[in-house]
Amino acid sequence: MAAAAGKTVSGAARRLSSLFPSTLQSFSPSIQPKADSDAKVTGNENEEKQKKRSTTVKPKSAEKASKFIKGTEKRSKRVSSPERKQSNKNPKYTDKALAISQLVNARPWNDDLETTLTSSHASSLSKTTVVQTLRLIRTPTKALNFFHWVRKLNAALHDDNSYFFILELLGRSRNLNAARNFLFSIDAKSGGSVKVKDRFFNSLIRSYGKAGLFHESLKLFQAMKTAGVAPSVVTFNNVLTILLDKGRTNFAHKVFDEMLATYGVTPDVYTFNILIRGFCVNSMVDEAFHFFKKMARLNCEADVVTYNTIVDGLCRAGKVNIARNVVKGMARKGGGLSPNVVTYTTLVRGYCKKGAIDEALALFDEMVARGLKPNRVSYNTLIQGLCEARRLDEIKGVLDGGDFVPDTCTFNTLMNAHCGAGRVDEAVSVYEKMLELGARPDSASYSVLIRGLCQNRDFSRAEELFDELAEKEILLSEDGCVPLAAAYNPMFEHLCANEKTEKAERVFRQLMRRGVQDPTAFKTLITGRCKEGKFDAAFELLVLMLRRDFVPDAETYDSIITGFLETKDPLPARQALEKMLKSSHQPRTATFHSILSLLVECGHAAESASLVRLMLEKGVRQNARASTDAVILLFRQGLHDEACELIRRIHANGFSVETDRVVEFLWRRRKLVAGCEVLLQSLEKDESVSLDLCGRVVSGLCRAKKVSEAFGLYGELVEKGRHRQLSCLEELRRALEADGRMLEAKFVHDRILEDGEEG
Repeated sequence: MAAAAGKTVSGAARRLSSLFPSTLQSFSPSIQPKADSDAKVTGNENEEKQKKRSTTVKPKSAEKASKFIKGTEKRSKRVSSPERKQSNKNPKYTDKALAISQLVNARPWNDDLETTLTSSHASSLSKTTVVQTLRLIRTPTKALNFFHWVRKLNAALHDDNSYFFILELLGRSRNLNAARNFLFSIDAKSGGSVKVKDRFFNSLIRSYGKAGLFHESLKLFQAMKTAGVAPSVVTFNNVLTILLDKGRTNFAHKVFDEMLATYGVTPDVYTFNILIRGFCVNSMVDEAFHFFKKMARLNCEADVVTYNTIVDGLCRAGKVNIARNVVKGMARKGGGLSPNVVTYTTLVRGYCKKGAIDEALALFDEMVARGLKPNRVSYNTLIQGLCEARRLDEIKGVLDGGDFVPDTCTFNTLMNAHCGAGRVDEAVSVYEKMLELGARPDSASYSVLIRGLCQNRDFSRAEELFDELAEKEILLSEDGCVPLAAAYNPMFEHLCANEKTEKAERVFRQLMRRGVQDPTAFKTLITGRCKEGKFDAAFELLVLMLRRDFVPDAETYDSIITGFLETKDPLPARQALEKMLKSSHQPRTATFHSILSLLVECGHAAESASLVRLMLEKGVRQNARASTDAVILLFRQGLHDEACELIRRIHANGFSVETDRVVEFLWRRRKLVAGCEVLLQSLEKDESVSLDLCGRVVSGLCRAKKVSEAFGLYGELVEKGRHRQLSCLEELRRALEADGRMLEAKFVHDRILEDGEEG
C-alpha cells in the first residue's frame, strides 16, 4: 500500500481531488479530527446497508453528473407506478388486482369509491385477488379501508395472509396500538376461521422492538405464551435481539434457557449470531465466546457471519491481534469457510481505531491480493482511519487504480474531519459540492454539519439545515444509517431555549419513529415545553420517556408538577407524582400537600382521598388541615363510608383530623349520625373534642329520635370522664324514657345527681 500511495494520481483519486481541492489541500498536520457519533456509525454499517444508502456519481464533471441524474430521473419515471412495475417485472399479480389497486390509488376513499368497487369488482373477488390488491395499494390507510370493505362484503374472502398483511402494515407504519388491537381481534373478526399463530405475534414483537418499546415487546411475548401460542425459534430470536439491544444480558440468558428447557426449541445459527453480536456489543466478549463454543455442542455450524461477529466484538474490545488470529483459524478450518470482504473490513477498522494505520493498509493489500474486491465500506473505513490519523495525503494512494467513487459516507467523513478541526466553512463547502455532484445527504451528513455549526455559534445556518432535515424527513429513511439522537442535542437545546420546542419535537419524534431516543433530549424537550407553559405536551413526552425505559430525574418531574399546580390542573399533577414515586424519587412533602389542597379546591373527592391514602402508605407527614378538607369534601359529596374509612386510616397511622371542624360541618348539614361516628372515633383515640359540640350533637340526635346513637356518644363521654358540664342530659333522659329505655334513663338520671352533688 505504501507503494500504491506513491503512484501517480489517477482514476478515482483524480476525481476526489477535483471534487475537494480545497478540502484535501487545507488539511495540515495540526488538525486533530474528532469523529461525530453519527458519522462514525456510517463506518460501522454492514455491507448491505452501506450499498443501499450510498448514492454515488461517476461522471468526471458537474455537467456529466447533471446528465447522469436526469437520466436516472427519466428511468425512474418510466417505472414510477407500482402497477406498471409489477405488470412488467412480476407476472404473479393478476389483472383484476392491478385494476382494483389502480382505482383505489387514484381516488380518495369515500362512499362513492366503495359503490364503484362493489358494482365493478365485488362479484369476481377471490382470496388471491384480495391479498394481491392489498400489496399494491400505496397508503396504509387505504389498504386498511379496503380490508374492512372486503370484510363487510364477504368475511370469507380474508384468510390468514390478508390478516397478516394488515398486521405487518400497521407495524411498519408505527401504528402499534392499532396493531395490537387488531391482533387480539383477529379471532372475532374472522369468526374463528383464522388461527393466530406465532408469526402474527413475531411480527408485532419485532415492530415494538424497532420502535424502541422494550416493555411492550416483552408483554406481548408473555401474552403469546398465555394465549397458548408456542414461541418458535423466530420468536426467541426476535426477543433476544430486543433484550440485547437494550443491554438486558441477564434477561437474555433466562430467555435462552427458557427456549431450551421449557419449550424445547432448537436454536439455529441466527440465534447464536444474535447472542454473539449482542454480548459483544455489550462489551462481554468472553460471554460471546461461551456461546460460540456452545454452538458445536448443539450441532450448530458457525458460518462466516458468526466469525465476522466475533471478530467485530474483539476489535471493539481493542483485541485486534486476537481477532486476526481468529481469522487465520477460520481460513485454516476450510469447509467452505473463508474470510470475506466484511471480515477484512472489520479488521481494517479495528487497526484504524488503534491508530495502527500501517497494519490497516497492509490488511487492505492482503484483501486485494486474495482476490477480494474492496467495497464502499472498505474504502470509507480506511479513508476515515487516514483522516483520524492525519494522513490525508495517502487517501489518493488508496484510491489509485480502483473504481471506487466517493459516496455519501466519504463526504461525511471529510465534513466530520473539518468540523472536528473547527473548519466549519470548509465542511459546508464539502456539503455544497456533495449536492452539486448528486450524492444524497443522509442523517449523518446533517448531524455533522448541524452540530459543527452549533459549536461555532452559527445557529441561523444550523436551523436552516435542521428545517430542511425535518421537511425532507431524512431521519425516516431506512436507506441511511441509524441516526443518533445525541447528535442533535445542541440544536434541541438552542430551539428549546428560544421557545421553538415544537420544531425540535418534530425532529425528535421522527427519531423515535426510527426507534431512536435519548434521555438527555427528552429532558431538554420537556424543559422547553414547561418553559413555554405547555405542560400537557411536557407530560406526554414524560410518558413516552417512561415507555422507552428511561427514568426522568426529580427535577424533570418537579417542573411538570409545578406547572400543573400553577395552571390549577391537579389531576395530571397527581399522575405525575405517582410516576415520580414509581421512578424511585421521593417528592417533597410540600408537593404532596400542594396537590392535595388543589384536588380539594377543585372538588375531586375520590382523588383527594386516594392521595391521602398514598401519603399514609409512603409515610409522608400529614397536614391536618388538608386532610380534614379532604374528609369534609367526601362528606359533602355524600361519600359517608369513604370519609369515615379515611378518618380511621389517618388515626391508624398516628395522625389526626380537625374533628371539631368536621363535626361542625356535619351538624350544620343535619348529618348527626355521621357527626356522632366521627366524635366516637376521636374519643376512642383520646383526642380533644368540644363538649359544647358533643352536647349539640346529642341534643340533635334526641330530637331526631336517634336515641341509641345519642346514648352511645354519652356513654363514651362518661367512660372518658368528659360528661360533666353537658347541658343536654335532661333532654337525653326524657328522650330515653319516651323511647321506653328506662334503665338507660335511670343511668343518665343517676349521673345528673352525682354531678350535682359533686358540684
